Amino acid sequence: MTEKVIVIYSGGMDSFTVLNKAILDGKQPVALSFNYGQRHKKELDYAKRACEMLAVPHKIVDISAINSLVGGSALTDDIDVPEGHYEEPSMQQTVVPNRNMILISLAVGYAVSQKANAVYYGAHSGDHAIYPDCRPEFVQKMKEVCAIANYEKVDVVTPYLHHSKTDILTDGLRMGLDYQYTWTCYNGREKACGKCGACQERLEAFKENEAVDPLEYE
Repeated sequence: MTEKVIVIYSGGMDSFTVLNKAILDGKQPVALSFNYGQRHKKELDYAKRACEMLAVPHKIVDISAINSLVGGSALTDDIDVPEGHYEEPSMQQTVVPNRNMILISLAVGYAVSQKANAVYYGAHSGDHAIYPDCRPEFVQKMKEVCAIANYEKVDVVTPYLHHSKTDILTDGLRMGLDYQYTWTCYNGREKACGKCGACQERLEAFKENEAVDPLEYE
């Protein structure tokens, strides 16, 4: 019997690669996306389109009410999105307090109800300097607590925890993935800005892989 897993799916490069990796590893993924009050919904539109293309069950949940509790981020509030390299101190403006703990907790609850054995999410080494909830020590503690939080043990799986964005793209290109189905830019305009930290990291990954990004940029 194929193992069912829940993939926290933002619509970006990392979660797209994780979702496809789960499929190729023989899992039966259900994609779970969240509207948590982010400044644009474009990534959710891309998530929906990719799941339709992959014929993967996809659930989008509106939890935007939490924005009144966990504001103060450039991703949720009326704060300018910082430009420049992904690891610059200014990128801390994009931290949404406790986001991944909240999303993982909800995904684990969904996993129990769906009789799924694991929750996958796309933390990677490039996030470690900026986002505490993408660091190995956080993932380890979440694995421990999610093993005892319910009668059913749910594993937290991070296939690329110790890999860079470039490594993720390398693996995705090896799998033959088409990244036109992903959105990375922190701005939600018609085209990607090419200037925010997320765009810069994405473009750098394509450059280091000697590949062409299929997205259009301003």
